[in-house]
Amino acid sequence: MPCGVEALDLPVRNGAPSRSGGPRPRNTMAHLDSEVKEECLREDLKFYFMNPCEKYRARRQLPWKLGLQILKIVMVTTQLVRFGLSNQLVVAFKEENTVAFKHLFLKGYSGIDEDDYSYSVYTQEDAYESIFFAINQYHHLKNISLGTLGYGENEDNRIGLKVCKQHYKKGSMFPSNETLNIDSDTERDCLHIDLQALSKNPQDWKNSSFFRLEFYRLLQVEISFHLKGIDLQTIHFRELPDCYIFQNTITFDNRAHSGKIKIYFDSDAHIEECKDLNISGSIQKNTQYILVFDAFVIVICLASLILCTRSIVLALKLRKNLTNYDLCSILLGTSTLLVWVGVIRYLGYFQAYNVLILTMQASLPKVLRFCACAGMIYLGYTFCGWIVLGPYHDKFEDLDTVAECLFSLVNGDDMFATFAQIQKKSILVWLFSRLYLYSFISLFIYMILSLFIALITDSYDTIKKYQQNGFPDTDLQEFLKDCSSKEKCQKESSAFLSCICCLRRKGSDDHLILIN
Repeated sequence: MPCGVEALDLPVRNGAPSRSGGPRPRNTMAHLDSEVKEECLREDLKFYFMNPCEKYRARRQLPWKLGLQILKIVMVTTQLVRFGLSNQLVVAFKEENTVAFKHLFLKGYSGIDEDDYSYSVYTQEDAYESIFFAINQYHHLKNISLGTLGYGENEDNRIGLKVCKQHYKKGSMFPSNETLNIDSDTERDCLHIDLQALSKNPQDWKNSSFFRLEFYRLLQVEISFHLKGIDLQTIHFRELPDCYIFQNTITFDNRAHSGKIKIYFDSDAHIEECKDLNISGSIQKNTQYILVFDAFVIVICLASLILCTRSIVLALKLRKNLTNYDLCSILLGTSTLLVWVGVIRYLGYFQAYNVLILTMQASLPKVLRFCACAGMIYLGYTFCGWIVLGPYHDKFEDLDTVAECLFSLVNGDDMFATFAQIQKKSILVWLFSRLYLYSFISLFIYMILSLFIALITDSYDTIKKYQQNGFPDTDLQEFLKDCSSKEKCQKESSAFLSCICCLRRKGSDDHLILIN
């Protein structure tokens, strides 16, 4: 029975029920109706802020929301583990193929890269031999490779190698006379060598004028080709294999013209669905079990979607045909993070467990304002170090590298190496680097970081005092405590009966709860 129904059926006299059953004044009826609604709202709010155990004791309501949340955690975490194991196979296959490609196409590759993931040649003969070696290896790939590789079509829908060189248009240079005459505009010439041309006499394309390089004008030579491969290791883990397209590029970088040509190898792998798979054995049966499990996960996520809108990304993006592992990993990782964080809501009902939540909530505004001020100083040091120390220190060459280096220094990481690696070519820059590093470390570690921790500690101490002495009442809590006196409830029995009605509301009347 809804709140206030019994009160409207009781006659009153002078603000109280009338024994004769006479009509009640309209003002009294409006006043009683207002008190009934207020009392019902108060009871509903009290029920809303109860923890699951208190709700069960009050109305025997099972904590099915908590159960669904825990079930969702188990299912999504299981899905994440399955995807993580599959993603490990993908990452391993890409990395191992990249290492294999370097050994196949880079002449004299020892397996150890330089600091910028390259290796170098220092003579014209070595440069020519490295270029021709990569082309010959591509021609004989099927006879020398241990992998499941085949030739792929490039962006021009042609199978073969694409060799491009970039150089200044024209110029002459005589270092002995200290004279230079060069056009700074650049040209890019490309040559496509297909398998048929490679099968002929190698001297036909090696003696081409295209490969007559003028190294004083040369900027870079780029060899690009596409390969296809199939990852068969997934079959051992009862999964369907993936087909890959490797976009490989070998770059001979001579932009510095320092007598050293750096050689880079870049391999970009793309996953595609295999067009025709015919695999016999138990993998088909296991795939059906996986699909059933995936369907059950989708059902759980859809049920959670009704209660929690943050699951919508997980519910819509988890599809079997999505081969973008990076996107899948971001979606699964983020959704799992949100699912686990969502459990904190239930711990917040208990004062013994909600210290972290309350401390973060209390300190967040102060921390954000503090970080905004400290960030200005941090950016100033970042730009200053990039400009001054960039030519003399590897960690200050790029702006993003400077920011990462300074963040490591704030956390006390790699301090001695940062001091020691500065080049002593300029005494003035060396002295500036000492002043720069000492001032940054002293300012951020001893002052800014200490103040940052003090803000959080202050909020924590405040929360601890509140837990011992009681939290200050909010406006909502004041409203809940603002209950009518017992004498008033006794005089106006209709309001009292309405309170009893709120406490004894039937299950069918639970739709009157405003927020639950």
